[in-house]
Amino acid sequence: AAELNYLKSQTNPHFLFNTLNNIYSLARDKSDLAPESILRLSKILRFMLYETGGAYIAIEQELKIINDYIALEKLRYDDSLRINFNYDIEDMKQALPPLLLMPLVENAFKHGVSETRGNPFVDIHLSVNNRQLAFVVKNSSEVFPAETGIKENIGLSNLRRQLELLYTGFNLAVQQDGSVFTATLKINLASHV
Repeated sequence: AAELNYLKSQTNPHFLFNTLNNIYSLARDKSDLAPESILRLSKILRFMLYETGGAYIAIEQELKIINDYIALEKLRYDDSLRINFNYDIEDMKQALPPLLLMPLVENAFKHGVSETRGNPFVDIHLSVNNRQLAFVVKNSSEVFPAETGIKENIGLSNLRRQLELLYTGFNLAVQQDGSVFTATLKINLASHV
């Protein structure tokens, strides 16, 4: 429990740091979108402070925070960014640890779209049926030489460790295929430790 709390305490500042960097770039450019960005961040922080203290939240709350985060990120990009977020969820009240899915969404923007020169996109699909969760996040990415491999950043490392502490039945896979990066998370929600 202590390690899980530590990992969560690292994730929240990491998310906040990245988001503040985004708002800083808008403010530096004197963008009219900076005030709206601050307002959206405020909503997200309110959620993080008051709704994520427990062990679980309803999956509909996780969807709301993901949508709010996507809306915040959209403010940084012009119309060339394509975003598709869809889901198929049997029970919107299904319990899920708070902010469990957020690192994969955040990664798509921070390490994918923001570094893509042409045709940036993020494609997210979530399904939860019979307590089987499947979350696939694809995003544009620059092509990296095959010999360098995929380096897991702090967000992915923390997520992997949280999953190890929370579930016995899960799989987190990341793959670079040309200019497309794909993260796939599968969890048997019934396998909670």
